[in-house]
Amino acid sequence: MTESETKPDRLLRLKEVSRRVGLGKTMIYNLIGQGRFPAPYKLTPAAARWSEQEIVAWIGLVKDGFEGKKRRV
Repeated sequence: MTESETKPDRLLRLKEVSRRVGLGKTMIYNLIGQGRFPAPYKLTPAAARWSEQEIVAWIGLVKDGFEGKKRRV
């Protein structure tokens, strides 16, 4: 079993998502609008949360490059 299969998914607030990915609110929402960033789950009309697993996967995608290119070390 992988860690994601055994560890429950957490829901993150925008502030935590922004800190983890190094982007501000406006850029995050622009990327969501372009379909290039995970959309939040609306818990109530005033509360949105992001899946920690989806954010971690997005970070991995960015690190590898959107076209699958590996970063040179």
